[in-house]
Amino acid sequence: MEIKKVGVIGCGLMGSGIVQVCAQSGYQVAASEINEELLNKGLAAMNAALTRSVDKGKLSQPDKDAILSRIKGTTDIKDFHDCDLVIEAVSESMDLKKKIFGDMDRVCPKQAILATNTSCLSIIDIAMATTRPDKVLGLHFFNPAPVMPLLEIVSTIATSDDTIEVSKNFGHSLGKTIVIAQDAPGFIVNRLMVPQILNAIRMFESGVASKEDIDTGVTLGLNHPMGPLALADLVGLDTLLLIADSIYDVSKDAQFVAPILLHRMVSAGWLGRKTGKGFYDYQ
Repeated sequence: MEIKKVGVIGCGLMGSGIVQVCAQSGYQVAASEINEELLNKGLAAMNAALTRSVDKGKLSQPDKDAILSRIKGTTDIKDFHDCDLVIEAVSESMDLKKKIFGDMDRVCPKQAILATNTSCLSIIDIAMATTRPDKVLGLHFFNPAPVMPLLEIVSTIATSDDTIEVSKNFGHSLGKTIVIAQDAPGFIVNRLMVPQILNAIRMFESGVASKEDIDTGVTLGLNHPMGPLALADLVGLDTLLLIADSIYDVSKDAQFVAPILLHRMVSAGWLGRKTGKGFYDYQ
């Protein structure tokens, strides 16, 4: 099976990045949101990112125009009727994802692959909202999707070998390095990352060290490009809490129990870079 047209459901931070990387790689892309306001916001953010690339000399204006010409924004899921692959990138709500996958199952061609960008939810549970669980899998991009080189492909017990192979070829066509994970809580990257960040928050919370020294210890001592508390701010503290809680709910592994400080910061609306304040001040 050859992927020619890609649909992306959700045009927020992750969705718009996935739309961009697919269009940059030559695919026709249908990008959807629940209303025109959110759609236009997502497309505007993508346009701004491409403009910055042009200004920095990384992209020519004709190439930018060609990328944008391959994208069609829509608020009607019926516009996915001719997609070969649809990637869902909405908020981490199981009920919402099941509804979307049920809708896609009715609209999309029978041979189409349906993928979710979830970072923590059970993909087989999502797949069973369709009549084609063999064609459902996880395609977990990392933020920002046009820049981060990794694509985590997540296979369920029902995903066919052919679906995996087609998805691997698709990922390679985007210039991504592929890792394959099973449908287990947190997959590979979040299963490793989240406990480290939560431990860093506990260290800061208990006064072991300052946030700056914790992050410096990791960047210079472990050679990580970013410290765990700065990374938490980048991911979003609400997203981090949701992922940790989701993994704990399934695994009951104590290392995924979120610290009290994380709960309090989320309650205060200190979510990191997206709100201007988290462990660090971005205002």
